[in-house]
Amino acid sequence: MKKITKYFLIISLSIFLIIAILIFRPVPIVSESKAIAENGIVSKIYSNKGNDIVFVMENSGRRFYINRGLENGLALNNLREKLIGNSITVKYPKYWTPLDWNNSVRHISKVEFNGEALFNELKE
Repeated sequence: MKKITKYFLIISLSIFLIIAILIFRPVPIVSESKAIAENGIVSKIYSNKGNDIVFVMENSGRRFYINRGLENGLALNNLREKLIGNSITVKYPKYWTPLDWNNSVRHISKVEFNGEALFNELKE
């Protein structure tokens, strides 16, 4: 009986460790050639408690965010004035986390508007 309990504990801790690693690993910073691009018309821009800037696009079930965008010098009101109702291109890395198992929230690596990069953290 003790042997079964010991194996169960080892397996449980191993599974917990793997899930923790998947949850807390950082979003990868990729080169532009490896980023996924998505175009859309911006319908809403807002910030959350973590100072992220969140973009909602028309006809998309996804939200896109710039991690700590407000802390990195981006102005929420300027982005709203410039982008709401306009088409943008967002680029993001392909990755998966158990916290977003259905990929409904994507970390933005680059935002482009009218050929201008408004935000860029892609590798050169």
